[in-house]
Amino acid sequence: MRSSRWVVASGVACFIGLSLSYAHTARQVGPAAVPIPVVTGPILATARVGDPSHGYPFFSTTVDLAICGYVEEEFFIEGTANRYTVPAPEDVTATVTVSGSDPYKTRLIVRRPASPQHFSGTVLMEWQNVTAGYDLDAVWVTSWEHIVRRGYAWIGVSAQRVGLHQAVTGLRAWSQARYGTLDVTRGGMLTDDSLCYDIYAQAAQAVRRSSGVDPMGGLVAKRIVAVGVSQSADRLVRYHNHIHPRAGVFDAFAVFEGGVKLRTDLDVKVFKVLSETDIAGRQADLRQPDSSHLRRWEVAGSSHLDFHARQGLDPLQARDLGGSPPGACTQPPLSRIPFYLVGNAALDALVAWVRDGTEPATGRDIVTPSVTPTSAVIARDSLGNALGGIRLSQHDVPIATNTGVNSGSGFCSFYGSHQPFDGKTLAALYRTHDTYVSRVRQVTQGNVQRGFIVHEDAEATIREAVQSSIGRR
Repeated sequence: MRSSRWVVASGVACFIGLSLSYAHTARQVGPAAVPIPVVTGPILATARVGDPSHGYPFFSTTVDLAICGYVEEEFFIEGTANRYTVPAPEDVTATVTVSGSDPYKTRLIVRRPASPQHFSGTVLMEWQNVTAGYDLDAVWVTSWEHIVRRGYAWIGVSAQRVGLHQAVTGLRAWSQARYGTLDVTRGGMLTDDSLCYDIYAQAAQAVRRSSGVDPMGGLVAKRIVAVGVSQSADRLVRYHNHIHPRAGVFDAFAVFEGGVKLRTDLDVKVFKVLSETDIAGRQADLRQPDSSHLRRWEVAGSSHLDFHARQGLDPLQARDLGGSPPGACTQPPLSRIPFYLVGNAALDALVAWVRDGTEPATGRDIVTPSVTPTSAVIARDSLGNALGGIRLSQHDVPIATNTGVNSGSGFCSFYGSHQPFDGKTLAALYRTHDTYVSRVRQVTQGNVQRGFIVHEDAEATIREAVQSSIGRR
């Protein structure tokens, strides 16, 4: 049994579960062959967040964590890492090229419940995305509210060279005083990220088997879920295929918006959640059937980087990097289909799958009449919206054409598009406001029953429809 309460953080309702009670099944820790790194910290801030001196954690969250009963702490980890030969076939375990002689030092950013009674036992360990030239907390930025209301701990791992060593935006350039000792290149000798896999495994081992400074502050991790988005998802799948059979320190993998084909002879549970952008690209050709260890969900109308993600990212970029100029896109950018709602449900479904064997639902594929190794044609209705896939009410009860496809400069190809319907089209679709709300409620409740959206997000979706002006005269 659990009680709960709501508070407000950064203008958003923040749910805190209390007295959490689950039937945990303890999992054996990974093989002792994975070294436990030396952990230092928490690394104290020397200036307030936003100070030009940058004496605080990069991309420190804008969420008021204290009011949610959470803390944010940064740690450094260091040790020596293996280099691996990562084979092309997905079903072959990696071999060690150079064994444990390459020193590294990097960071963990930890956001966790302050109290054990608020902790669900699950750690989401995110492989930080570096596509833009800096460390990005992609899952945290979009799903922090859900992470907090479920009592998950979130840990970001800086595993790759670009995040630390990139000119201007890398951690070392951003704050030499704070991050100048970090290095994943052996003093510039290694530029191929060959240490990243062992660094990631050792980060998990630091959480499982801390022998000194505990980055979890005494919280006991029942499960560690490896999480990665886009480019990090590709790295994560390669880790799953080639390193996990050797290391075994993760209980499950949550792969968002990317990833090559998954090895099929491993028992570890994997969730792969894809946007329409990904399906229009190479992911349609990489589809694999659901199984006893794999679920793949495709979200119709969603984009690789959408409106909600930009809302979370823009304040961080403005504060710590001075913002970034928008791209000149061919179509109005940023799909409004909230991909993160399905991502939230996938995280919960994956945890339940590992914890008690509850099998997640199988989702429909987005309809793709033509598929090549690099692209796919997506079938669309008369309004321009994709057919098939997981269909949130924002897509299935449309007020706009939302797609995962766009072009132009910068990251326009990731943004998808959003073109609101004109008044005449809306009036033809929804004769009254009650008609619109009723359809939203019906679709949303159906998605809750199938497990594609959690009930808190469903309530917010219906509430937004009720408060809208759609169908009003």
